Amino acid sequence: MEEKQPLASMTGFGAAAGDAAGIAWAWEIRSVNSKGLEPRFRLPSGWEAAEAELRQALQKRIRRGSVNASLSLKAEEQAAIQPDSEALERVLKLTQEIAARIPNAPPPRAELVLGLPGVLRASQVSSGPPAPTPAVKAAVFAGFDEALGQLERGRLDEGARLTGVLAAFLDEIAALCRQAEAAAEDQPRLQRERMLDSVRALLAEGMSLPEERIAQEVALLASRSDVREELDRLSSHIDAARSLMAEAILVGRKLDFLMQEFNREANTLCSKSASVPLTGIGLSLKAVIEQLREQVQNVE
Repeated sequence: MEEKQPLASMTGFGAAAGDAAGIAWAWEIRSVNSKGLEPRFRLPSGWEAAEAELRQALQKRIRRGSVNASLSLKAEEQAAIQPDSEALERVLKLTQEIAARIPNAPPPRAELVLGLPGVLRASQVSSGPPAPTPAVKAAVFAGFDEALGQLERGRLDEGARLTGVLAAFLDEIAALCRQAEAAAEDQPRLQRERMLDSVRALLAEGMSLPEERIAQEVALLASRSDVREELDRLSSHIDAARSLMAEAILVGRKLDFLMQEFNREANTLCSKSASVPLTGIGLSLKAVIEQLREQVQNVE
């Protein structure tokens, strides 16, 4: 049985580090949500030519998100030996003074003077950004693959958490739709009564309205106040969202588009509402749909 593909988030992090041929390297890759795939690389000087190959490797595995990949390299520092000028001057002066006090004493030998403590000191010399030699490049590319694997796992872990959040919001929307359906049962009757009250008020003021016209207006108003169509479409959108979540692969854009449809139906429901309870449910629907939309922005 084929394993189900989990939903992936666009948020993740991956890192890898190692050394090769005396060069220490480290990768950090971060990704956040974006409308498309936006890879950005920060590479040391001299490694610009490697970007095209790295970018191609990333595009094969990551399909959507703003991805920032950073590589740092550090060569082993080379010790340089040089004399300490002040210490050397003090030693030379002292040896010359001692030699002058000893008859027929030979002059101090250079190697003996340099061997005295403190005369020579070591300093670190930086060799600049390491060049992409074959050995170093192979290690760096293997490290990129490792960090990319961590990033993918992180995005899937975040996607698993996101799946639960999305499912909870869809359940909440479904519950609100059931509440709206119950609250809307008297919707046409309430609208008709309001219309008839308005007509009676006009007739009481002596205005004359054709009965046929009154009947048409009442029927039209009752039709416009019926929210069953909006609730049916919301139910259909919930099913579509759950199907996309089960499909999982690259469904972020489809879910994002579906959120617009959710919003459209909730807005229409609020505009048709003839009662305070139904309006309250409609506003709650809009709030939950907005929360759902914010989370959908992170789906790959």
